[in-house]
Formats: sequence, C-alpha cells, structure tokens
Amino acid sequence: MGDYSEAFVGIDTSKLRNAVAIADAGRDGEVRFLGEIENTPAATAKLVRKLAAKYKRLTFCYEAGPTGYGLHRQIKGLGFECAVVAPSLVPKRRGDKVKTNRRDALGLAKLLRADELTAVWVPDGGHEAMRDLTRARETTMLDLRTKRQHVSAFLLRLGRPYPESKKTWTKLHVSWIASQKLEHPQQRLVLEEMLLAIRQAQERLQRLEQAIAAAVPEWSLAPLVTALIAMRGMDLISATTLLAEIGDLSRFRTPTELMAYLGLVPSEDSTGDTVKRGPITKAGNRRARRMLVECSWSYQHPPRVGQAKQPKVDAAPPTVREIAWKAQCRLYRRYRALIRNGKLKTVAIIAIARELAGFIWAVARAVTAARVAATPA
Repeated sequence: MGDYSEAFVGIDTSKLRNAVAIADAGRDGEVRFLGEIENTPAATAKLVRKLAAKYKRLTFCYEAGPTGYGLHRQIKGLGFECAVVAPSLVPKRRGDKVKTNRRDALGLAKLLRADELTAVWVPDGGHEAMRDLTRARETTMLDLRTKRQHVSAFLLRLGRPYPESKKTWTKLHVSWIASQKLEHPQQRLVLEEMLLAIRQAQERLQRLEQAIAAAVPEWSLAPLVTALIAMRGMDLISATTLLAEIGDLSRFRTPTELMAYLGLVPSEDSTGDTVKRGPITKAGNRRARRMLVECSWSYQHPPRVGQAKQPKVDAAPPTVREIAWKAQCRLYRRYRALIRNGKLKTVAIIAIARELAGFIWAVARAVTAARVAATPA
C-alpha cells in the first residue's frame, strides 16, 4: 500500500477507449491525467488493481451515456464506490468552448473531489431489462403512429380525406381505406405496402405488450404495479412504464422531489422582491412525464369506478384503494376549478399530472409499509 489515503477518479467513456484522470484528496491534492485505456472489462480491472495498490480509498465516476451501466457494475463488484453522473448537471464554466477527452476526465475528477456532481439512480440488471422492454414498446407505438400518418397524408394528397367528424383508425376507418379504388396500379401497390407495414407494427406492438404482461409478475416492483393499476387512468402498460423509468420511488423523501424529478414543477427566475415563475422545467425523465400526463386526462371526468376497473381496484391493499379514490375526488375538483378560472385544458392537465405524481408517491409509501408490516419479525 502506498503513502496516499484517498483519491477520486474521473473516467470519460467512449465506445472504444476511456480517458482516465485522478485527483488526490485535499484542496491542494494533485490532479493528473493517467491516459487512455481500452473500454474492456480486463483493462478496467487492471486499472482498478493498479490504483488500489497505491490508495486506501478510491471513488470513481463517469457520465451517463450510451455505454450504459456495465462499468459501474464492474467497479462496484470490485468493491469500490462509483457514481454515474447526470451530464446535464455537470458544472461548466461559461465561455469554455474547448472539449477533449483529457479535459473531461480531469474535470470529472476535480468535481468529484469537490462533491459538485449529481449522481443518477442506477438500476439493477433486471430493472434495466424491464426498462428496455417498455422502451421497445414505446418505440413501436411511435413507429405505428408514424406509419398511420403516412397513410393519411398519402390519401389526403390524392384528394381522399377521411371525414373529420369521425374517429380515425377504427375498424370502420380501416375498412374505408381498404375500399379505396386508386386509379394507378403503382399507387395501389404503395397503399397496400403501407397497410402491410401498419399490420406488422401492430403485431409487434401486441407481442411486446404480451411480453410485458408476462414479465411483470417476476419483477421486483410487481406489487407496486398492482397498486398503481387501482388508480384511475392507469393500466398494466402505463404503470409498468412509469415504474421502469422512475425506478426506486423510496429515494424521493417527499412528493415534491418526485414532481421536480419529472420536470412538472414551474421554472423560476426571481430576484429580490420580484417573483417570476414560468413554464414547467421539463427536467428529468421525459418518457415518465409523457406517460403521467396521458394518464391525467382521465381525471377530467367525475369520480367513478367502472365495472371493468373494479377487480383491479379490489386487488390493491385497502390503503391504496383509499388513496386512489381520494385522488379521483381531489383531482377532478382541481381540474374543474382550473377550467372555471380560465386555464387552458392542457395547462390544467399538467397541474393534475403534478398532483398525480404526489399520489403515486403516497401509493409507493403505502405499499412499502404494507410489505414491512407483513414481514415476520
């Protein structure tokens, strides 16, 4: 063991090579660039062993990015602390226009030593796999929507718009599209290929949703999924997507922290006695925010529990059922009050989504408490 007690290691990751810098502990500790290593487990293990032979304590960090969490898991497996840093929250000097791997690694090491970095929550392998599955489903849904827009635009260009008073992409609409007699065989071929692509996307979407339904019972957050389904506007897909994106809700000490994480709190530019609040920050996870806003549209209707929803409500613990009904009553009144005050529907729904995040936080707390109470002493 060397003479040094502690060091902070910053790693700038890339596809093939990682740049490594180290900062010795203390305000006047030396900061130096160690060079680049191959982005392989063997090279990483060699680097960690080399540094561990010199320092009693090591802390690593790197920015979250396309290289994933494999480096984090390997370093943690070797017995050292490693933080995955949010790139958007890394402090940067205004006017600094020079960016290199060396400078990035040195900056990470110095900021880690100064405790100026914000770490992201790192999922385990099973949670990351569920997140990949829900994101694949979202990608397929967006692909299906784009393909449908292509068909509508194609028919509109040919002077065959579907009546606006009728809903699109119902069975009636699809039959109407299939019945269109186009003049040129080339155009008929194009339409047939477009409809085939839509059917293939629908089949892929169905397979992914079935896979999600099959995977949820084995997931660590399965009890929380069952609880969230009891809430209005949420089904298996929306609840699973929300939890896959947000992760461990227990890390949020208050519901306000969850709202801020989802980017649903107002931005602010205040000074002195002047308080100026603007639109929501849209920080954090956009997929979770979008799903939450979609679920919030159901709260514009009076509170009720439908016949199809009742079994899902009954499957939740009693405390969760109480929270779900309280959310219905509270959010409906809130929505009507905002509309009476002249707010746009979209603005009102964002406010409802923010409060709905608080109820989701309360449901997570209730599920955790019920689980602790059921655990034998």
